[in-house]
Parts: sequence; structure tokens; C-alpha cells
Amino acid sequence: MAIVTVSAAVSHVGKIRSNNQDSGFAGETLFAVADGMGGHAGGDVASALALKRLAEIDGQYNSAVDAEFALQEAIVAANAVLTETVYEHPELTGMGTTLSALVRVGHSVALAHIGDSRVYRLRDDVLTQITVDHTFVQRLVDSGRITPEEAKTHPRRSVLMRVLGDVDAAPEVDLQVMDTRPGDRWMLCSDGLSGVVEFDDIETILKDNAEPHAAADALVKESLDHGAPDNVTVVIVDVHQSLDTPAVEPVVVGSAAVPIAFEQPVRRTVRIAGIPGLRMHPRGPASTEPSHFEPGSDDYLDELIEEDRRRSRRRKATWLVAAIVVLGLIAGGLYAGYRWTQTRYYVGASNGSVAIFQGIQQTVGPIALSHVFQETDVTTDALPDYTRRQVENTISADSITAALEIVKRLSDSAATNTPTDGTTPPPTPAPTDGTQGTGTQGTGTTDGTGSTPAP
Repeated sequence: MAIVTVSAAVSHVGKIRSNNQDSGFAGETLFAVADGMGGHAGGDVASALALKRLAEIDGQYNSAVDAEFALQEAIVAANAVLTETVYEHPELTGMGTTLSALVRVGHSVALAHIGDSRVYRLRDDVLTQITVDHTFVQRLVDSGRITPEEAKTHPRRSVLMRVLGDVDAAPEVDLQVMDTRPGDRWMLCSDGLSGVVEFDDIETILKDNAEPHAAADALVKESLDHGAPDNVTVVIVDVHQSLDTPAVEPVVVGSAAVPIAFEQPVRRTVRIAGIPGLRMHPRGPASTEPSHFEPGSDDYLDELIEEDRRRSRRRKATWLVAAIVVLGLIAGGLYAGYRWTQTRYYVGASNGSVAIFQGIQQTVGPIALSHVFQETDVTTDALPDYTRRQVENTISADSITAALEIVKRLSDSAATNTPTDGTTPPPTPAPTDGTQGTGTQGTGTTDGTGSTPAP
């Protein structure tokens, strides 16, 4: 049985960009994704030119090593095409493109990669990222300066350290040969997918959709559902065993699927030192959008790392100031609340006497929000039972004046509940000589007979 591939390629402009700078290719043995950069004027041209040149090597190879060598030669040639195109069209100065490509040869694949487009492999329902991004934040992750989660929101996450184009005369491309087997699913994509859709969601979609085209459509839709701020391109390759080797019609998507249109070529001839016809490379105006490529020199990398450190220090200082401000506001609010409680009063009992308290009858943890403001000489025992219970349960007052009026009423109540001399009269003692005391009907006398004589 022969090893065959079933593939699909889908590209979408996204929801923000005005033109599609991605290109995708799914052929007989070659599969590739390119993501152009350089603004509206150059990104689409760069990816289309690179992919069209690469498509020329789509075909059969004796070994994966031969395919790897063909990939390398085609990429070098594509880079030369981009450089020459900028020479002919200086308005495209600064354009470039990423490129991730795969050539299947039997049970092996040859891979080529530069930039931040990616190659994934789904094997036994486990998704693995095969390529490593050539970006500034990836270097920070590799060096342990930031985490992969921090890289997703880093302000320099779009800075590419390697691309094809006139920006780098000798680009460094990652090349490798890997095994493949029936059941493997390979996916190539631009960062319009990998930078928007989470890894776990990509894995789930690849597992849940058996047909390559359905899986590609679902991945693009997922990116659109997340806002699709960039172009998104997906190429999916399924490896199968089959008795037949069906004919494959190459599929081209994105900017490579439409004719490349240039403005009127501008060729400049400059005479130097009296030598006619010697041409210099024209450096026309840069693209209207800033390039995301930066040279991978150690000096530049150190500069970016130092800038990142400064940004981190500023971020920490901002958080510290914000925390201090918030704590200050909380403390100010608590102090204002406490000051308000000290404008309230109530009357209660303290050490057996009626007292005026300042504050409210609450506590915050171990802190009481009231204290004795003034003790009075009115004892709680001198109050009527009902009034005493009111005092023990406390009586609220809106002000110190109201509290003093309450104390005055309590003092009056205590006075009416007590004789004027302050003593309680003793009960009348019973006679000690056996005679009865005075009654209401008159006085009785004793004559020794125990009877009361008639008047």
C-alpha cells in the first residue's frame, strides 16, 4: 500500500486588515504557508513571490534528504527574487515574508521554517508544535526572562528576528527531516491563527473534524470568532495508506492566488567615478506601515532586553503607586467613617451609673467605636425598673445636647422614685404589750379586762 496525503488550504483576510498578505499552497508533496510583512504595498507581494517560487519544487523525490536540499535551494532563490523585485520596485523596500514548508517523501517529511508561521503535528490525538518562532519574545522565553503566557501579551511580540526579503541578504532557515506515518495530521498556519486561538482549542478542532477541509474551515472560523485582527491561513495535510495514488490538483490561496500587480517599474542608473551604466541599489521610501523585522544582532537584542527591563520596572512602579493610592483611599474612607461615628452619642450604663457615650455601639474587630464621654451621678438603681432597662439597653441621641436632655429626664425620673430626704420610711412597728394599735374608728383603752368600755 502506498502512503498518500489528503490536504486542504484555506485563507481569510480577517476582520481588521484591508488586504490579505498571507499565501498558502497545498500540492502533490509540497505544502507551505507564507505571511508577508512590509505594509499594504509589500506584504502581499512578498508572500506571493516566495510561494510561487517554492511551488516549482512540488513533485516526487528519492529521499527526504533530497527534498530538504530542494527546499533550501528554492528558499535561497525566493529570497533572491524578493531582493531583485525591490530593486525593480523601490516602493516595496523593506518587504519580507515568513515561510513554513513541508515536503512529504514516503514515511518522512522535510521541513523548512523561517519567521513566526508554524508547523504542528497531531499524532495519536496529541498536538505538538514542531517549529520554533523566530521572534524577539521567543528568545526571551528561551532565555527564561519571560513565560510563554507573558509572551502572548508582550508589546514586542510582533518583532521578527528572521524573515525572507530584501531586509536580510543571507537569511538563516531552519531545516529538518522527521518521520511521519499513517494517521498523522500536519497543520501549517500563519500567526493569524496561532496568535489568536488557544493551543487547546486548536487541538480539539483538529481532533473533532475528520475531513481536512472541514478542520481548516473550523479553525479559520474560530479565529474570526476571536476577532481575527490579522490575516489567517491554514493548510492541513493528512497522511494515509491507500492502494491508489490519486492525482492531486495543487491549491493556492491568499495573495498568491491572484495576479501580482506592480506600479510602473522605476530603474535608476547612477554614474560613479566616470563609469557609465553602474547601477546602485535604490533605497526608496519605506512602507507606510512599520516593518516588524529587526536584525538579530547581539547589540540589538541586548537593547531590546534592556528596554524590556525598563518597561518591567515602570510597570512595577505603576502598580506600586496604584496600590498606595488605593490603600490611601481605603484608609481615608475608614478615617472619615470613624470621624462620623464620633458625631453620634447615646446614653447607657457604666459602673452602676448613667453615662453619656460618644460614638456608635459597634466594634471593628478589637476596636470599639464608642467610649464614655461623661459619667453622671444618677445611679441606675434609683431608676424605675422600666427606665433602668431602657438605659441598660442604651438610648440613642443625635447630639450631645440631646444626650444631656435624656440624662436630665432620667435624673427627674430617679428623683420622683425616691423620697425627698433620700431615705425610705420604715414600716410601723407592732405593739409589744399585746394591745392593738390605733384604728380608723377611734382609740381603744385597756382596763385589764380586755374589753372596750362604752362611751
